[in-house]
Amino acid sequence: MIESFSIMKLPPAIKAAVSCLVLLVGAAGVAAAADNPAVVELFTSQGCSSCPPADALLSKLAQEPGVIALSLPVDYWDYIGWKDTFASPANTARQKAYAAARGDNHVYTPQAVINGLMHAVGSDRTEVSTARALSFGEKGALKVPMSVGDDGDKLVVRAGGAAAGSAKWGALWLFQVTKSRAVAIGRGENSGHSVTYTNIVRSTRKIGDWSGAAASYEIAKSDLKGPDSDGYVLMLQASAGGKPGAILAAAKGGGL
Repeated sequence: MIESFSIMKLPPAIKAAVSCLVLLVGAAGVAAAADNPAVVELFTSQGCSSCPPADALLSKLAQEPGVIALSLPVDYWDYIGWKDTFASPANTARQKAYAAARGDNHVYTPQAVINGLMHAVGSDRTEVSTARALSFGEKGALKVPMSVGDDGDKLVVRAGGAAAGSAKWGALWLFQVTKSRAVAIGRGENSGHSVTYTNIVRSTRKIGDWSGAAASYEIAKSDLKGPDSDGYVLMLQASAGGKPGAILAAAKGGGL
């Protein structure tokens, strides 16, 4: 029932070269993580029978050095018999905005978006690793320096200027995140199963705009966590025409 696409549609020669790269950096992906830090956003659903393997993979990716892994449950499968307890229309809108920005209109579950630029089937480690290798540094992805400092009752975030080839407009975003929750699913395609979700996005808030020049932002510590979250992710992300682009810098906190 779940729509699934083979989305790494690269020319054979490029596919072969990237496959060799992925193998060289290590089948387990540890070396790849060290060389290619990444932000992996998994669009998933409790009503999606294809999603539990992707949820499990995201949990493993979240433990890798250099990786910020987020679950963004979507609501468009709720009609099939089980309402996702974490789903948010904002997550669905973000997934659709990514598809519009890429121009391919590919929206499905489980879909992983890597560094804001490429997508892959979320349960396919090879596709995710390939997307990491290809997207790191592209359009400035994860190439803008960013530091987070503690200043009493607030955090001070300092973002550097635009890297060569990167976008020069965007924003700093705060994601409130629940580190881990197990859900016993009572109906729908995963009926009778308990699935554990990792780094679940519970809310998204824009902290401030970024114009490509070095900038600093202050965030009250009381704003970092909500009633159903225990950690946070900060993301400096390019934008164009209101659509999300490359993730230029990212940091996590609260024990994630």
